[in-house]
Amino acid sequence: MSPDGARPAGAGAMALRAARDAAIWGGVALAVFVPLIGLQAVQDIRGELRLDTRWPLLVVLVAMVVGGSLVNSLLIAPWRERRGRRVPHENAALARAAAAFGRWFPPFAVGFVIVFPFLALWLTGMQGSVKWIDNFGIQILIYVMLGFGLNIVVGLAGLLDLGYVAFYAVGAYAYALLAKEFGFSFFTLLPLAGILAAFWGIILGFPVLRLRGDYLAIVTLAFGEIIRLVLINWVPVTNGYAGISGIPRPTFFGIPFNASDEGFAAVFGLEFSPIYRGIFLYYIILALALLTAFVTVRLRRLPIGRAWEALREDEIACRSLGIDTTTTKLTAFAIGAMFGGFAGSFFAARQGFISPESFTFMESATIVAIVVLGGMGSQIGVAVAAVAMIGGTELLRELDVLKEVFGREFDPTQYRMLLFGFAMVLIMIWKPRGLISSRAPSVFLKERKAVAGSLVKEGHG
Repeated sequence: MSPDGARPAGAGAMALRAARDAAIWGGVALAVFVPLIGLQAVQDIRGELRLDTRWPLLVVLVAMVVGGSLVNSLLIAPWRERRGRRVPHENAALARAAAAFGRWFPPFAVGFVIVFPFLALWLTGMQGSVKWIDNFGIQILIYVMLGFGLNIVVGLAGLLDLGYVAFYAVGAYAYALLAKEFGFSFFTLLPLAGILAAFWGIILGFPVLRLRGDYLAIVTLAFGEIIRLVLINWVPVTNGYAGISGIPRPTFFGIPFNASDEGFAAVFGLEFSPIYRGIFLYYIILALALLTAFVTVRLRRLPIGRAWEALREDEIACRSLGIDTTTTKLTAFAIGAMFGGFAGSFFAARQGFISPESFTFMESATIVAIVVLGGMGSQIGVAVAAVAMIGGTELLRELDVLKEVFGREFDPTQYRMLLFGFAMVLIMIWKPRGLISSRAPSVFLKERKAVAGSLVKEGHG
């Protein structure tokens, strides 16, 4: 306060508000994180519980909250205010830059992911590249494909689905059971797993035809939990919590990737290494992800894709235009579920073992977070968000320096959802519609061509 009782103006007032908000958020974070992070119950060798503390980690997390509040108050909020006052030609320049990014980014990105295994081989050698291809390349592409599938339901049709992991599980268990019991190959069961998942998508679609918004989200969440509980309790078929092991792996035209005399390496005169199987699986999931993206882009230009977009914008107006909303919703659920089934069958073939613990609600939350952070309706945004979120999580495994600071038992990947939460808060403040939001219609009406002046004169002559 100044001597005359007036409030300090300008930068001083903004700094005071920023400090006050940061103090409030710091207090809230401290109250929340002390029981969750600062204190930890540990069982010693005698079986007795003791209470350990993790004050360094608590200080880091509270400091991150305080720092985020200060950055938002001092940098992001003023930037957004200045952005709203920009002159039209500056907005046009930004629009041109964004258009150029959208035009040139996909071919460069596709080219990079195609050569990624060979780049990993060149940089890290034969042994080091196994970790990079499996933990980064394959893992990220699985979530890219899941994000593409959910993007059809959430981003294009506007139907909030919190139980998408159920279709992922259906595809995985369909492949595992049929491959073990009947000996079908991976490429035979891949479309069958997708068809079964699409069938379950239609089964989910019928009960929720009249629901929207929060009610739809609750029902889809319950559906995902029902599928998981069925997998746990239907022990004669699914083996319950024990899961299914010994799932047949994909082969290269009948040639397995093992160390036998009939294996891939022996047939082609190479030294045995697990890298060959990793590269083969990498290109399978890459082809599936590209197929999903291509089909989605093509569907958006068809009448069904335009019906999805109309449903997303306004269901009542969509129905008044004569669009069959029942068929529109069911096709969105079925096609999105089909791609989830493809990803699930690949996951089972890659792991060789599946259990209900692989298909919890946390997986659905992760996929929804990828779609929301990337930008609902944007294929590029979903891919970028999957790389950032899943790739960032995998990078945390390599940060041994954090274990030196917080203790060897500290596992940074346990806080993946905490990082998701921070990322979603920041993105929703900075870009409410996601990193690369796209709500433009897929088809525009063509402009009427100007009639030649000579023809007009002749017509009026």
